[in-house]
Amino acid sequence: LSKEGQDLLFNLVENLTTPVIAAINGFALGGGLELALSAHFRVASENARMGLPETSLGLIPGYGGTQRLTQIVGKGRALELIMTGSMIDAKRALDYGLVNYVVPLNQLLITCTELAEKIMSNSPVAISAAIKAVNAHHFDGVNGFQVEISEFGKCFETEDFEEGTTAFLEKRKAKFTGK
Repeated sequence: LSKEGQDLLFNLVENLTTPVIAAINGFALGGGLELALSAHFRVASENARMGLPETSLGLIPGYGGTQRLTQIVGKGRALELIMTGSMIDAKRALDYGLVNYVVPLNQLLITCTELAEKIMSNSPVAISAAIKAVNAHHFDGVNGFQVEISEFGKCFETEDFEEGTTAFLEKRKAKFTGK
């Protein structure tokens, strides 16, 4: 069940080459938080509460929570959240680096949209390459530095690179095509 869930959803989300932004409002517990951890960005409303309470049920997080939470907030904080089953509020999640932003509820989707628009103004080819390079350390036997070197080189061969550098030299906004 754990492997199937990770393969079909959580790993899929994390490794999508299109950025995923999790908008967290209210409670994100257990699998809900694990899904948010799979996203590339997390934006929380001020009333969000997050946690992995599985140990209170005699389980551990099974959809990558032990791994992603540790990578995001560090071993000590991850162990504390997992072993105590405690929830944290949005402010503490921001302090831990678990979320990128905390905003009033009425700004949650606006902030997510603004972040998406900012990302979309850049090269989709470069965004995809960056996701691959950053995620490379998750795979056994994969040298993340080598993936970065490879993806960097591939970017030089794209129309987006040519457009980006030309636009920079011409002091205008680039019009990326994703090629």
